[in-house]
Amino acid sequence: MAQIVENISKIVTLTPQEQALFLSKTETKNYKAKTIILNAGEVCKHSYFVNSGLLRSFTINDNIVEHVLSFACEGWWIGDMYSLLSQKPGNLFVEVMEDSEVVLLSKENQEKLYTEIPKLERFFRILTENSLVANQERLMDNLSLTAEERFEKFCKKYPTLIQKVPQKQIASYIGVTPEFFSKMKARLLKK
Repeated sequence: MAQIVENISKIVTLTPQEQALFLSKTETKNYKAKTIILNAGEVCKHSYFVNSGLLRSFTINDNIVEHVLSFACEGWWIGDMYSLLSQKPGNLFVEVMEDSEVVLLSKENQEKLYTEIPKLERFFRILTENSLVANQERLMDNLSLTAEERFEKFCKKYPTLIQKVPQKQIASYIGVTPEFFSKMKARLLKK
């Protein structure tokens, strides 16, 4: 069974015919590290599911500072949800951080699948709800937790990413400069 079908089956069960129909509406691509698969200012036309590898979404502010919004490793979804849902130009870049195999599901095919396999609408609703909850939790953490607490929470929540993601990307994700991150990490290691 394809990994993406396994991911869906955690929430809804597809018959073999529904699995085949779903897979027929997707496209699998291999990307090299450092490939930008979505640029800020473009309309996001796909949801991306990571079969293998690692992706990140980020934005760049007026001072040309990157702000990492999310990471997606094997078995995770990523994209610019605002742009995908509104079909307006988005603010996010999606970059491949290491050679990756990614399944693309176009917005158009996703909409068709809602009609052809109605339970997929439930799957994507739950995926969207989980994303909304995670984003709200992260926003609240950024407002109320110290940088050290945010880093500790990141380590607990994403233990596999600590070794895979460059420190400057983790610093960006938790909202600190790389310099502050290095000093903070050294302090934590002394404890």
